[in-house]
Amino acid sequence: MLRTITVGLDGSQESRAAAEWAAREAELRGLPLKIVHVWEPVPEPMAQAPLLGAETQQRWTERSEMGVPPAEGWGRMPREAAAGISLRHPSVEVVSEQLSGPPGDVLAEAGSSAELLVLGSRGFGGIGGFMVGSVGLSVVAHADRPVVLVRALEVAADEHEPDPAGVPSAATPFLPVVLGLDVEHPDATLIEFAFAAALLRGTSLRVVHGWNPPPYYAYGTPANPALHEALALSDAEALAEVLRPWRQKYPDVDVVEVSRYGSPAVHVVEASGDSSLVVVGRRIRRSPFGAHIGHVTHAVLHHSTAPVAVVPHG
Repeated sequence: MLRTITVGLDGSQESRAAAEWAAREAELRGLPLKIVHVWEPVPEPMAQAPLLGAETQQRWTERSEMGVPPAEGWGRMPREAAAGISLRHPSVEVVSEQLSGPPGDVLAEAGSSAELLVLGSRGFGGIGGFMVGSVGLSVVAHADRPVVLVRALEVAADEHEPDPAGVPSAATPFLPVVLGLDVEHPDATLIEFAFAAALLRGTSLRVVHGWNPPPYYAYGTPANPALHEALALSDAEALAEVLRPWRQKYPDVDVVEVSRYGSPAVHVVEASGDSSLVVVGRRIRRSPFGAHIGHVTHAVLHHSTAPVAVVPHG
């Protein structure tokens, strides 16, 4: 079955930016685009609250109980969005779908058959990045397929180098793809996704790894520049070793290895300022408790200034 690029749309500015990003990605990959709008039935306490006229309240409650949206025109928004995207991206096959239920659960399920699931962020976070809402975090934590989060003001030119005059342009080459990688637990699914994304965009891949000395070096020992240099060299060699077979598999992708002392999240966020896409991983855990996102990925989600792809892996 041919996969799709699936995007969640709720009419907000951020979800519309996500839909445009998803359309561009579908065009790059030669895949259809599916626009999904989720209607959440009214919770029981709200359905019983006397906030609406009796007739309206009864109709809303009855339709909620049947899992039917409260108005026949409710599905107009995804249809209109699909029509607009078809005009702007005529080479992309666009379909829309109306679903009901808890948005986090429904979107995660909708993304299970997608090549990518794309969602919008809620705006800017503490240093100019995302403010990821509860629905977005829930989807990222539970989706079985890669999820891409796109900030509200994202436009095509942001992913490309400026033109020779320094003017933003979508006609110039793509900025690099950034991969945040843990060399102690490298995963093939994550690395493959990042290399394929760079190849698709015809750009370089910048692999960023942050390292810290082991606790028995970090505590209770005096500063030792020679030891620090030896640890840095060892870590850089470990990164190069992990990437060696991938360089051979993707010879057309120019790889830049960045191994730096300090917080991995800080280094990845810094690299996001000059990238078209940031790729990070999420280890799949089957426990029903907790968000299961990981502190590095969580920080990158909230502070990256570029779209972030979260790739689940074993």
